[in-house]
Amino acid sequence: MADYKKTLNLPKTSYPMKADLVHKEPEMLKFWEQNNTYEVMQEASGSKGKYVFHDGPPYANGHIHLGTALNKILKDIIIKSKNLSGYKTPYVPGWDCHGLPIERNVEKELGEKKAQMPEASIRKACRKYAQKFLDIQRKEFKRLGVLGNWENPYMSMDPNYEAVTAAELANFAENGNLNRSKKPIYWCNSCQTALAEAEVEYDDHTSPSVYVRFPLADEKLKDIFPNADTARSYIVIWTTTPWTLPDNLAVCLHPEFIYVLVQAGNDQYILAKELLENCAKIFGWEEYTVLAEAEGKRFENLKALHPFYKRESLVILGEHVTLDAGTGCVHTAPGHGREDYEVGLKYGLEAYSPLDDQGRFLPAVEFFADMMVFDANPHVIAKLEEVGNLLAQAKISHSYPHCWRCKEPVIFRATTQWFITMDTNNLRQKALNAIRSDVKWIPGWGEDRIYNMIEQRPDWCISRQRTWGVPILALLCQDCGEAWQDPAWMREIAERFAKHPTGCDYWYEAQDSEIIPNGIKCPHCGGTHFKREKDILDVWFDSGTSFAAVMEKRPEGGFPADLYLEGSDQHRGWFHSSLLASVGTRGVAPYKNVLTHGYVVDGAGRKMSKSIGNVVAPQEVIDKHGAELLRLWVSSVDYREDIRFSDEIMSRLVDAYRRIRNTIRYMLGSIFDLGKENMVAAGEMESLDRFALDTVMQTHNKIQDAYENFEFHKVYHALHGLCATELSAFYFDILKDRLYSSHPESRERRSAQTALYHILMILLRDMAPILSFTAEESYRYIPEALKPEAKTIFATQDLNRDGFTLSEEARKNWEQLLLIRSEITKAIEPLRKSGEIGHSLDTAVELYLKEELQNALKACNADLRAICIISQLKIEDIKNAPVDAFFADTDGIAITVTKAKGEKCERCWIYSEELGTDANHPTLCPRCTEVMKNLE
Repeated sequence: MADYKKTLNLPKTSYPMKADLVHKEPEMLKFWEQNNTYEVMQEASGSKGKYVFHDGPPYANGHIHLGTALNKILKDIIIKSKNLSGYKTPYVPGWDCHGLPIERNVEKELGEKKAQMPEASIRKACRKYAQKFLDIQRKEFKRLGVLGNWENPYMSMDPNYEAVTAAELANFAENGNLNRSKKPIYWCNSCQTALAEAEVEYDDHTSPSVYVRFPLADEKLKDIFPNADTARSYIVIWTTTPWTLPDNLAVCLHPEFIYVLVQAGNDQYILAKELLENCAKIFGWEEYTVLAEAEGKRFENLKALHPFYKRESLVILGEHVTLDAGTGCVHTAPGHGREDYEVGLKYGLEAYSPLDDQGRFLPAVEFFADMMVFDANPHVIAKLEEVGNLLAQAKISHSYPHCWRCKEPVIFRATTQWFITMDTNNLRQKALNAIRSDVKWIPGWGEDRIYNMIEQRPDWCISRQRTWGVPILALLCQDCGEAWQDPAWMREIAERFAKHPTGCDYWYEAQDSEIIPNGIKCPHCGGTHFKREKDILDVWFDSGTSFAAVMEKRPEGGFPADLYLEGSDQHRGWFHSSLLASVGTRGVAPYKNVLTHGYVVDGAGRKMSKSIGNVVAPQEVIDKHGAELLRLWVSSVDYREDIRFSDEIMSRLVDAYRRIRNTIRYMLGSIFDLGKENMVAAGEMESLDRFALDTVMQTHNKIQDAYENFEFHKVYHALHGLCATELSAFYFDILKDRLYSSHPESRERRSAQTALYHILMILLRDMAPILSFTAEESYRYIPEALKPEAKTIFATQDLNRDGFTLSEEARKNWEQLLLIRSEITKAIEPLRKSGEIGHSLDTAVELYLKEELQNALKACNADLRAICIISQLKIEDIKNAPVDAFFADTDGIAITVTKAKGEKCERCWIYSEELGTDANHPTLCPRCTEVMKNLE
């Protein structure tokens, strides 16, 4: 008997079934590098114009984590999808290289040596440290399969970048938004520097809660309450920061609240009427009497006495007072709170804050000299108790600001700092208008979030008392301490930064004669002795001016950018500072679209933390599964929410990846002998092949829409569903007979192969932004006779898809056909379960249809027998259906199923009553016999 398996047109490909991504991905990275794949991709795109994506700079400190991997993969998906869709979309990666975390780590490395080192030497050590981790992160990002201009990234410590940052400060100075003044700002005692809003995070903290009485001996109180006894009357406050009481200068009331004079024991107390009952319980007043009541505005400018110092505390009015807690009378220390400071300005109160940079009271502070503020709390409470002015105390757990780097609690402290003023030149309102009118926020809630932040934020404190950063270009008068600045001089110094080998190190290395212009005088006191400002710029100002240093300076750029993409925390970080820097100097937002992603959490939804032990490094995943699975994970989730990561999730993705890979492998194996010369035109293809192409095109359009709308989880689900269902479970299953049993040169086989080639190319281009390693590997296995000229999948042009789609009418006819096929499958299933048949090819089907369905089948012009994978099929009118037929739920369909007649063809496995018509091939059906004759 002949071995007919040798004559089957079985798939022939060297494309490996096993991915072995861990070992193969490094080879692909080498291929991309050797072939300049990023540059080739850029050269091949641009038919639709340019799309400017601006990279938010990660911090050059430490290895990447899952969150940074997520971020970079998302960006890479966008860059590749935009380029493949026809937009030239360069990717210039960037790094934020200045700032406190790097300086602190360098301080640890230097140890005691730092105290003896000049600032320029410390800066060089910081530069070296930042460069080291920049190189580490660049290698880690490339390992993820991210394509970009890695050899020429932007860095905030690059001399040209530093020069632009300094020049942007000059722009703010020129337009009047740069101001130096003393006001309360967040201060980290541990890091000994001012902090911006974006550098503060809130965490649980336990604080002492105290109720304190201030003697109110002012005789004018009797004008409000005639029955007041000024020798025994007190105004009551509540605070959770007892350490600020030494700096108290006032007590603030709301002008419209009602305040009561209460007799409790021998003393009289003033507090808000609405809070009296709750306070009475806290104070342990079993009996008390309300003597009188009055509006808060009547108490203005009364003079209370400090609870333990011999000085006055002015009674003032403020709209910020609430009735949420406390007494309705607010302890006011203008040197330790924004609202306290602002209300204090109206009354001419000093921003009094007698602390050093370590948060210790100065020697002149009575009772508490040299104490660290938090350590002073119990001593302040003890002093209140000693003088008899403590009414109650407790502990309270609440959300409290902490330093984003050292994680220690921070304080509000009035110091002399540099600010970008929010209301000069209407900066705040301009920024708010830009948020609403210039930018699309994705997701939409981002708009309200950043709008509320800008609307409520104080002036932007841009000075830091550190060394590693861009210096604030100013001279300080040594006679009066005031600052001298000139925008033209600032720009001249900035130009010198650009020419200096290490940029703004010039500020620290140059002689005074090079920096200080001849003949300048202090505009305040007329002095002529100056020194350089030692404060540096907030790193958020550094990164926030990246639009000027990168998008406006580099040929790949453009202003404003089409897209910024970062984590949702950047509404108060990079998105925020970039908006203010751009609106303040350009009048417009630096971006048209802003896209945000959530945080990576574990499978249970918990934040990843070393203390919990649920932190997973990207390299661990790469070593186990390959970077491709990380990329698939990023695409599989709705990244706009918090993103879960676990072993279980990765196991599911391994199965999904295998399905996609095997789909590609099947197609590659099936087109091994196809050449361009024997491809079939779309209009001449078999009906099923046309339908398969139409199905793929419908999915392709959904995928392209999903890319356009940054909904990559929809890309993943559409891609996986197409491979698992429409292709593998349907089209490929039907196609096997034609591919394996037809004559190699037959039109029906070439039609199938042509369709598979087109489907493969569509699929590879659709998956390339996400499954970049697999798409490139697969592209390299396309037979040479079919491969496009492009050296990489990322440089391929979109196919001419004329004729790939069906009309709506044709599609509806196919929907009817698929419905019939589904009902036939249902009718066969009982025979399979009973063991009467083993495979659907063992059956003969009689199909009874109403006329409308018969017409739909005829219009499809398809071989329903082959599509149903059965051996024999007969179609009759529904009126001829026997009573014992299987009547489908769908009206107009009835089916009978019996065992197929004849014998099974040894070659195609289809039953036939005509086996053995040729003596040379007694076990073959007529079709296979004819094929064998033509092959002999």
